Amino acid sequence: MLKNNILHKFLAATLLLLAAFSVFAQNYPSRPVRVIVPFPPGGATDIVARVIGQKLNDTWGQTIVIDNRGGAGGNIGGEIAARSNPDGYTLFMTSGSIVTANQHIYRKMPFDPEKDLVAVTGAASGPQLIAVNPGFPAKTLKDFIAAAKAKPKGLTFGSAGFSTQTHLAGENFMYAAGIDAVHIPYKGEGPAITELVSGQLNFMTPNMAAAIGFVTQGKLRGIAVTSKERVKQLPDVPAVAETIPGFENIGWFGLMAPTGTPPAVVRKIHEDTTKALQAPDFVQRLTQLGMVPYLKDPQAFARTIKEESAYWAKIVKARNLVVQ
Repeated sequence: MLKNNILHKFLAATLLLLAAFSVFAQNYPSRPVRVIVPFPPGGATDIVARVIGQKLNDTWGQTIVIDNRGGAGGNIGGEIAARSNPDGYTLFMTSGSIVTANQHIYRKMPFDPEKDLVAVTGAASGPQLIAVNPGFPAKTLKDFIAAAKAKPKGLTFGSAGFSTQTHLAGENFMYAAGIDAVHIPYKGEGPAITELVSGQLNFMTPNMAAAIGFVTQGKLRGIAVTSKERVKQLPDVPAVAETIPGFENIGWFGLMAPTGTPPAVVRKIHEDTTKALQAPDFVQRLTQLGMVPYLKDPQAFARTIKEESAYWAKIVKARNLVVQ
């Protein structure tokens, strides 16, 4: 009898808790929501966060505060998000590398992506560009690879920072092409692109969302895209796969939340974000940036993170990408 009473009390408490979470989710959000972006303004992660933030602001009638916290390949922003109150009012706009590759690169991670964060929803995805300064002599990817092989580590390669999506895209490309270059990490994608435009770097593999404007304006030259096929926004730029069969490197961005965030709130954020991602004006904006909506529910998003983590573990080992 005592056990039955305890069980009944436990079930009653559980039902009350679930009911409380349901009411909380129905009223969510009742105040501004902070979205932590782990890079400075101007990069693809920041651009995607701001576009989605505006749509959610319109949907929720609440201010979406973009909080840029760059550094350590996204780990600083990730740690802040992971240690935040799990009430749905702090979200994390992650790029793929932070929660898939960093744990293999950094011997001491300040947070555990799998344990400290929960997947909420995919947001946007798109390829990178093999981009050079317009003054770079090689005009085709084949000529570029030949130039790199002729001068091992003679070229400079910029990125948004060590272990970032733009860094890993370049490492993946160099691994497939059998070339090497001197990596120069910056504190964000925007600053690195500025250096490439000024001629201080030889090449980059920036996200299309951050670089496409520079290419269309003639400030950078795209010599290849990392999707399997050409993209309609830059139809004259060939795919890397046309020179290196089978090559593909797609970057993605998504929302995560601190572990412990009520499941009902996670579902609401996912559902409302998915509606925003499918709005014609949002799709058009992503298309202009060379991206597409990345429609992943929490479960599918979590599976993608786990699967890609295993893939990047191999690349990290092959390229010896380790931070002590």
